[in-house]
Amino acid sequence: MSGSTPADDLTSGRLGAGYPAAGRESDSGAEFRARNESLGEMFASFSANLSALMRQEVQLAKAEATQSAKQGGRGAGMFAGAAVGGFLALLFLSMALMWALGEWMHLGWAAVIVAVVWAVAAAVLASMGKKQFDDMKGLPQTQETIGEIPPTLNPNKETP
Repeated sequence: MSGSTPADDLTSGRLGAGYPAAGRESDSGAEFRARNESLGEMFASFSANLSALMRQEVQLAKAEATQSAKQGGRGAGMFAGAAVGGFLALLFLSMALMWALGEWMHLGWAAVIVAVVWAVAAAVLASMGKKQFDDMKGLPQTQETIGEIPPTLNPNKETP
């Protein structure tokens, strides 16, 4: 040994032979930190970055879930409106229209005609509510960004 310390070897490029970044002056910030930080500091930095990533993913998931829940609520409201509207329409307007049509035809046939008209109206509202549910997108951004996390950090997948 020529009297140099391991720190001198690290900064001069003598230690870590075979690593392309060793001893270069034009290293990126990550390479510079990797050579000058202790393992504990690097782990702390990794841990903080991973925590920040997970917090951001949770915030994104919450925002997307809120948006999807609002759209689902509108769809559910339309289904409820279809049910209430169909019931009340069949109850009150059917009676009035049935009696009005009963002046020109048998009362039974008048009741059938009125029931069919209001069933069509309820079906249209139910179809609109179903379309609202079908247009829900779920959590597309969260799914995309979760896919970018390295497989080694994903506990549900086995690494080869």
